[in-house]
This record gives sequence, structure tokens and C-alpha cells, in this order.
Amino acid sequence: MSLSRTENFFVSWEELHRDTRTLAARLLPADQWSGAIAITRGGMIPAAIIARELNIRLLDTICIKTYDYQEQGESIIIKKPDTDGTGMLLIDDLVDTGKTARAVKEVVPYARFVTVYAKPEGRTEVDDFIKEVPQNTWINFPWDMELNYSSPLVDREKAE
Repeated sequence: MSLSRTENFFVSWEELHRDTRTLAARLLPADQWSGAIAITRGGMIPAAIIARELNIRLLDTICIKTYDYQEQGESIIIKKPDTDGTGMLLIDDLVDTGKTARAVKEVVPYARFVTVYAKPEGRTEVDDFIKEVPQNTWINFPWDMELNYSSPLVDREKAE
């Protein structure tokens, strides 16, 4: 995905938390889940929030590399969980083209796959999500950003 043709969608910590809790509410009753699998790295924070909300104590990961910054590459599974996914939640921050989704679903085909955000090309790969964003949108998650000082407009005007 090239920056020159994308729109940016900025997600704050508060918005991510709220959206993930909304997703967790859709996964009730909690006793139907024996555990959760986070897709690293983006799924780790949503998985922790969902695990807290549903009182899930068994957390595992599937470690996969698909992106190199903003460019999609070959899917490389680095670590697999020791399960076929039965009774488990499979959690990621977003589904984009569905490439990562298809790769992880081969490893844990019986898990319920949920994401916080979904793009049109990948949304059919997940069982549930909270917000759909356009395909040409780059989602800027809070862990990828930092707070910076922003000059008042009057100071910017003086500099010109």
C-alpha cells in the first residue's frame, strides 16, 4: 500500500479501547471461549482488552509477518499456537486485504476470527468487526504514533 494513494485514519487509545470493548460485548457469553489467540503484533492490545472484558485467562499468539511498514509482502508464520482453534477467539486489530487472515485461518481453522477494524477486501475473512474503513485508508494505530508539540497558528503565521 503506497502512502501517495491513501487516506489516513488516526485512532486514539481511547477510541481503540472503546471499539474493542464494543467488540468484546458482542462475544458474550464469555463462558463459550476457552481462550484467545492474538495475531502479533497488532492483535495483542485488542486481545488483552477482550481477555480482560471476558475474563479469559488463556492467551496465546500466532506470530506472522506480512507487512514491512506499509508494504505487504509474503506471509511468514514465525510461531503457531498448539491448537486448531476450537473454542478460541482469534483476534487482530484489522483485516486489510485478507492475506494475513487466510494464512492464520489455515493454522487455526476452528477459531472465531474477530477484528476491531475491517476493509472491504478482507471483511469476508472475519466473523465479526466493529468499524469498516475504505480500502485506500491507512489506519494509524496509537502504538505507531507519538505526541508532539503543535505550534499555535499565530506562531506559524509569524514564521512565514
